[in-house]
Amino acid sequence: MPNSQSVIAIVDDDQRLLESLEDLLESAGHSVRVFSSAQMLLNSYTLPEIDCLITDIGMSGMDGVELQRLVSKKRPDLPVILITGRHEIADLLQAKHNWLFRKPFDGQALLAAIGNALTGKENS
Repeated sequence: MPNSQSVIAIVDDDQRLLESLEDLLESAGHSVRVFSSAQMLLNSYTLPEIDCLITDIGMSGMDGVELQRLVSKKRPDLPVILITGRHEIADLLQAKHNWLFRKPFDGQALLAAIGNALTGKENS
């Protein structure tokens, strides 16, 4: 395991998905921070330390697209991976976002996208 683990933040209002993603990412050697709302992430002191953000698009309160917009003002180079269960939204956003996953998604594909995001490669 590398000495400096990548820190991945996950924002989703679905507790089961948060736990599942946390387990997946930790098993892959990442350090994980989980938040059940966008506001919880923004109110934390975590933003400067994270290497990649994974956020659900469809959350109550602030959605993932708005969170991405706010985060990009403070951390313009921070890679953001969007996830959604709403396929019509995914179809609209696919052209604008390199890292967009429709639920349910393949965990290995997500891990590959995180690896690409952390190394600055475009997701294919």
